[in-house]
Amino acid sequence: MQATAYTYDAGTRCGSVLLDDGTPVEFDAAAFDAGGLRLLRPGQRVRIELAEDGPAEEGGTGAGTAGADRTGGAPRIALVTLQTF
Repeated sequence: MQATAYTYDAGTRCGSVLLDDGTPVEFDAAAFDAGGLRLLRPGQRVRIELAEDGPAEEGGTGAGTAGADRTGGAPRIALVTLQTF
């Protein structure tokens, strides 16, 4: 899935992206590290992969659909990397 980098904190390696519909979704350091990036600038086009194991919040046991939690919350991002053409 494609998105646009919105925020990024180099100290924590966490940030957020905007989906193409404008929905902001946060990612953690593990998702950033999984993509092999060293830096991310707001506005960069990125490719994200959603986690199969449910939401980022406690209690995510794999019952989510396409990475979304059971209450309809935001998906959990498992990987953030640059979009290549």
